[in-house]
Amino acid sequence: MSGRLELRRGVVVSAEPLTVEVDGEARTAWADTVLLGEMREGDEVVVNVAALDQGLGSGGFDVVHVNLTRGLEGGGGAGGEHVIKLNYTSLQHPVAPVERSRRAAAASIPVLVLPLHGHLAPAAWAAGQARPGIRAGFVQTAGGALPGSLSRDVAGLRERGLLCGHITAGAAYGGEHEALSTVGALDAAAAASLGWEAILVGPGPGIIGSETNLGHGGLAALDSAHAALSLGMPTLLSPRLSSGDPRERHRGLSHHTRTVLDLLLAPVDIAVPDIDDSVIDALEGAGDGKHRLRIAPVDLDAYAASGLPARTMGRSLDEDPLFFSAPLAAGRLLAE
Repeated sequence: MSGRLELRRGVVVSAEPLTVEVDGEARTAWADTVLLGEMREGDEVVVNVAALDQGLGSGGFDVVHVNLTRGLEGGGGAGGEHVIKLNYTSLQHPVAPVERSRRAAAASIPVLVLPLHGHLAPAAWAAGQARPGIRAGFVQTAGGALPGSLSRDVAGLRERGLLCGHITAGAAYGGEHEALSTVGALDAAAAASLGWEAILVGPGPGIIGSETNLGHGGLAALDSAHAALSLGMPTLLSPRLSSGDPRERHRGLSHHTRTVLDLLLAPVDIAVPDIDDSVIDALEGAGDGKHRLRIAPVDLDAYAASGLPARTMGRSLDEDPLFFSAPLAAGRLLAE
């Protein structure tokens, strides 16, 4: 039956990196230890094998559903939270929402809308280069992976001080703060109590797609942009561009971004790297020309030397410089 969970029993044969033996085969796995607890060698677990069996790219690993050896002991009970995320699933758990009880006046804090998770590191780095010490935080939405703890990029940026906080919004969970909606997350991020000066908002890793115009995780950018605009926040969009993607629909200006620009109900600013004039023509024609283009220089060599992630879908920065140029321009503009 379509949609049924593909669960298998397995045994943890390595805790780091996590590897589970299923039917005699050692398979790469991931476990949300915040929800499920520690995984140890020899633990009997139940894993969801759907992604690995289907050969998915960034999502190609088994996901631990429950640890049968020690996971049934419980986590010590919930606090005083009465709000549930992932409700009516077997992973429902209580959270303390970060939303403010009373929304303040429209904030002027700028928002950068990201089309996919691969833009987060270069955008945050560029913002930090343009304004050292800027307090920029990340609001993670649906559209890609939902667990906040899954992103190595977020962890690395937090360690370097290039992100000052992490809110998971809507179905996404596991950030430092939880919000029940994207608009609520953006409003909370603008509160003085968090101390953010700029917001990057976008999906977690592993964007989803169905090779259709509207059936893809990139449309989360549409909701994020509308949420920011509704709060009166200056809204900048980082376009998905590529000079090396073998798929025609993503070459130059990706159909993901073009669709978002066409569907937006109000104009936004679009970050444009100054390395490819053909991109300007494509962006000027999107959205009936209602959006504002903002061109910024980029330093690809400096980013390549930063040690931050510089690969996308198996392609290096040298193989797809345009992909990385867009968030580098966007991050610079966010910090201005």
